[in-house]
Amino acid sequence: MSRRSLLRVLLPFFLSFIVTIAFSHAKDVIVEIQSAGSGPPVTRSNRYRSHVTLYIENSDGTRTPSGWSTRKSDGAGSDSPFAFQPGVNLIEGWTEGVLKMREGERSWLHVPNEKGYGAQSMGSPSGGGFYVPSNADLLFDIEILGVEGGSQQDL
Repeated sequence: MSRRSLLRVLLPFFLSFIVTIAFSHAKDVIVEIQSAGSGPPVTRSNRYRSHVTLYIENSDGTRTPSGWSTRKSDGAGSDSPFAFQPGVNLIEGWTEGVLKMREGERSWLHVPNEKGYGAQSMGSPSGGGFYVPSNADLLFDIEILGVEGGSQQDL
């Protein structure tokens, strides 16, 4: 088989492989640390308290507030931590992201729509409150305060 023939056979497979790799990485949850935590890593077996603000991550890199936050400084009525256990009643991207974090850490979780709400919208676009449009990429500003019921930093 000549080099040219071999190239004609292998090139489509190679290009397909590259496209597959690029497409799969676009669906990864990315954790961008804002402030490192000194506590133990987050695990599936504990329930945690957190401060969270949710944004819609636009394709141009900007973000739009979703209307949901637990921080007074981000529009909530008061600081009211959100309790959660990884893997329990959460979107896939949240669980995947927080399992890469430590107690005390504050990070941006970039969650592609496939690991968020997908084609389902949440809330009401005209209600003036919480709203996430269908197929939206999400950006969580999340701080892991500590284990619920355990020794935690003061709020």
